[in-house]
Amino acid sequence: MKKSILLSLVLLCSMHITAQQYPFQNRNLSAKERAEDLCSRLTLEEKASLMLNSSPAIERLGIREFSWWSEALHGVARNGYATVYPSCIGMAASFDDDLLYKVYSQVSDEGRAKHTATHKAGMVKQYQGVSFWTPNINIFRDPRWGRGQETYGEDPYLTGRMGSIVVRGLQGEETKNGYYKTFACAKHYAVHSGPESTRHTLNLDDVSPRDLWETYLPAFRKVVKDGGVKEVMCAYQRIDGDPCCGSNRLLTQILRNEWGFDGVVVSDCGAIDDFFKKGHHEIVPDAQAAAGRAVLSGTDVNCGKTYKHLPEAVRNRYISEKELDVSVKRLLEGRFLLGDFDDDAQNPWTQIPLSCVASKEHKQTALEMARETMVLLQNKNKALPLKKNEKFIVMGPNANDSIMLWGIYYGKPTHSVTVVDGIKERMGRAPYYQACELVSFNEKASKNIKRVVEYGTDMAIEDSKTQVGDFSIASALAAARDYKTVIFVGGISPVIEREEAKVDLPGFMGGDRTSIELPQVQRDIIAALHKAGKKVILVNCSGSAVALTPEVETCDAILQAWYPGEQGGLAVADVLTGAYNPSGKLPVTFYKDDSALGDFEDYSMKGKTYRYLNTEPLFPFGFGLSYTSFKIMSAQFDKSGKSIDVVVKNTGKRTGTETVQLYMRCAEDAEGPMKTLRGYGRITLNAGKTGHLSIACGDDVFERFDTDTNTMRSDLKGDYELLIGTSSSDCPIVLKVAR
Repeated sequence: MKKSILLSLVLLCSMHITAQQYPFQNRNLSAKERAEDLCSRLTLEEKASLMLNSSPAIERLGIREFSWWSEALHGVARNGYATVYPSCIGMAASFDDDLLYKVYSQVSDEGRAKHTATHKAGMVKQYQGVSFWTPNINIFRDPRWGRGQETYGEDPYLTGRMGSIVVRGLQGEETKNGYYKTFACAKHYAVHSGPESTRHTLNLDDVSPRDLWETYLPAFRKVVKDGGVKEVMCAYQRIDGDPCCGSNRLLTQILRNEWGFDGVVVSDCGAIDDFFKKGHHEIVPDAQAAAGRAVLSGTDVNCGKTYKHLPEAVRNRYISEKELDVSVKRLLEGRFLLGDFDDDAQNPWTQIPLSCVASKEHKQTALEMARETMVLLQNKNKALPLKKNEKFIVMGPNANDSIMLWGIYYGKPTHSVTVVDGIKERMGRAPYYQACELVSFNEKASKNIKRVVEYGTDMAIEDSKTQVGDFSIASALAAARDYKTVIFVGGISPVIEREEAKVDLPGFMGGDRTSIELPQVQRDIIAALHKAGKKVILVNCSGSAVALTPEVETCDAILQAWYPGEQGGLAVADVLTGAYNPSGKLPVTFYKDDSALGDFEDYSMKGKTYRYLNTEPLFPFGFGLSYTSFKIMSAQFDKSGKSIDVVVKNTGKRTGTETVQLYMRCAEDAEGPMKTLRGYGRITLNAGKTGHLSIACGDDVFERFDTDTNTMRSDLKGDYELLIGTSSSDCPIVLKVAR
């Protein structure tokens, strides 16, 4: 503590001594001019130190320590208390641009407020900065990838559109007094989506130009050109022999020269080590060669320690100091734009109060988003919503698991509402039956794997614990004996579905899955309950698609709840009881079984996602049911020809929200996608009412890959079809366009 106070005093004194002594301290100069001046005053060793993700203070110039690495995937993470919003894949299911922007505006409020408090103390450590390494805009091409829950699904258009919204929410729509609210970072550039186990060695040498430009790059181009993202993170693997963090083609030719990116490129953590580390890429002999190559290719900041060898790299002529200065000036300019060198009083963003963190308003937004993430996949005979006075029991591994709610890369919520808690709050003393674990998620939990607890209906839950023996089909049936309806809260867990997780369980490997089937023990119990005549409601919690083919037969209703955040239990309860009418749509395809999947390391899009799928899915991309029904009555171009007016009618008996989707396909493009999303819009209608929805339809809607030039073009002639519907498989209206 004494050391911390002493360093703060030294920095403050140093800053006072050097006040207005140098041009870089003059706020009337541009951030670029200030960066150029400051760079000229640094030694080679100081420059190298500033290029580390955790860069030390330089006291002689009044420079504070700085951390480029903070997390805000779905809420400020790893930095104390914060609001925990639903997982990104769940938020993608909302198809709600406005609410997504609101979420990330609140996330950046919390992040900036927390940073202001630590910045005033003069000690900003890792995870306490305002450089947030989100959004993850990789394409979720294979449901086995454990980190797919961080993304916005399998579609390039949806991912790019939502990624840009996240960026604007984090960085602020406009600078204030010349300052950005925070920096967002688009990752992992490029062509990255597992497997986790081979990411440090994988060389993708067969990615076609079409797949590269039509699937893997569009979202990055979108967040750079439209979203204005200030940081991009390069990925671990190699493409055509070049590591992504050492690829001149990716980082200079495409990112900077073609797209005009002028921000900071940061490496994924340890990615530069992979250049020379034994058993990894091994493309250069040592650390100094790796550091030199990465900087020359355009990687400005090293998450790791390899850039400590940059002075050696300069002395040994792997890179010149002048070439090094290009990156130093970029990262210094970024710090000036964040206000890191100026007094907080000059920066309006520092006025955001710390009271916003985990506030009542933010928790309400987390609940609103959790509700909108819910996707009703099946509802036989109107099994949902639950009827008044319907007697039911709740069971399953995720019924009372708060950690499941948080997903991965999460903050610390002040309070979490599990599904059981949510049902209790919404319905009073709801009975439930909980197995501590149906699958052993970790060593500690495995000790309780056979413990079963039943709670009765006529006592307060905390007072009614009763041991009923080993967990089995028999005990599950015994617990449900007096209940006609069973709510089974199952699925998987972010404890085992995550980044490089160390788990030894059937169906999982290194955080990825080897099978997308529902765990067999859950499948068997659900089947037994169905056979016993129970009405089974499955609430499936996961960060990815789960194969539920048997459950379509054994369950009366299936609700996909993802990892719904700290308020997730209330959202689930609101849908089950009918207090909220579900409106979520799948941002990924739910396949029938494992046979639909090919080689995990095959990055060809052939046969993958709804755009290229050659088999029938279980539940298609864009699909989701409601407690009411909708019909698209008509669709036509407006007078300008730049948008489509869609007429939608609520043909059901209650108010609801529908997401209308616009897809494009081209008859001349036989090797291209069968259809690809090009627009969407949400509309809320009262029962029996009709409304109009406008979906933009500019030239970019017709953009497709040109095999002659290996580029994406929107001026290619051909016969196009614009398909308008409520999912990728249900598009009743087709507009034909000749171009």
